[in-house]
Amino acid sequence: MNIAEAAQGGGSYMTLLFFAAMALLMYFMIIRPNNKRRREAAELQNSVSAGDKVITVVGLHGTVVAVDSEAGTVTLEIAPGVNTVHERAAIGRVIKAENAEEAPAVEATATSAEDVVQPGR
Repeated sequence: MNIAEAAQGGGSYMTLLFFAAMALLMYFMIIRPNNKRRREAAELQNSVSAGDKVITVVGLHGTVVAVDSEAGTVTLEIAPGVNTVHERAAIGRVIKAENAEEAPAVEATATSAEDVVQPGR
């Protein structure tokens, strides 16, 4: 074996080592944290129970009225007497029932429909 053959073989090992290092870096920087976030979101959505205040991924605030485990849905009361059904995957944040009293209440400042700012006015 001469020097040229040894150098050529060493270059292929370096390339292989480089790609292996890139795969490991991608795993630890992208795939692993993404799996952790997905697992945490599933645990959060599965821990929802009646009485919890939730915020959906689109920003809808409501209180859980019922949970249907078989269908994977939750019924939210978004206003007194107004119930909507959502997929569990739509729940973005949960405020547990025991912590709901501690959360500061936000009061609406508009007293009538005329007080609400409408586009174009």
